[in-house]
Amino acid sequence: MSRAAQKISYDDYAEFLPDGLIHQIIDGELYMTPAPNPFHQRASKRLQRQLEAYFEAGGSAEVFDAPIDVILSNHDVVQPDIVVVKNAAQISKRGIEGAPFLVVEVLSPASIRTDRTVKLVRYAAFNVPHYWILDPDDRSIECYRASVGEYALVVNAKAPQSLLHPDFAELVIDLAAL
Repeated sequence: MSRAAQKISYDDYAEFLPDGLIHQIIDGELYMTPAPNPFHQRASKRLQRQLEAYFEAGGSAEVFDAPIDVILSNHDVVQPDIVVVKNAAQISKRGIEGAPFLVVEVLSPASIRTDRTVKLVRYAAFNVPHYWILDPDDRSIECYRASVGEYALVVNAKAPQSLLHPDFAELVIDLAAL
C-alpha cells in the first residue's frame, strides 16, 4: 500500500512540525486550516467563559479551549474550539482521550463545510453526546444531541436572544455578549 493511500495515525500527527496551521485528522485524512481570526477567537473565548461559569462552578465538568487534541481514535484527532469533559480520566498528557461530553465548533470561513458535515458525522459516530455550532457572523448557535449514531437539533438561537438549553437546567447562553 502506498503512503498516499495509508490513513494518517496519531503517531504521524504527533510528528508534524509547527507551521501556523491547525492540523486535524479525521478518519485518517489530514485537514488543515489557517489560524482563526480575532472575531472567531473573541466569540469562542466569551462562550467558553459562560460554559466555565456553568460547568466548572458546579464541579460537574472541566472546560478546555483550542488548541487541544481530542483523540477519538488512532485515526481521528481533532482540535475543537471548546471541549467540555465530565470524566477526568479522559484527560492525559496527550490531550483528551475519547469522546468528550460536549464539543463546540466556532465557524470560520475555512471551517464551515468541515464543521457542518465531516465533523458532525464523525462526532456522532464516536458518540459525543452534545455538539454545538456557533456562527459568530450570524451571531447564532445550534445545539445538537446524539441520537442513535447521528445528531438531532435540540435548540438554536440568534442574538439578541439568549439560549436556554433543555438538557442543562439554569444554563443561559447570552448570545448578545458573544
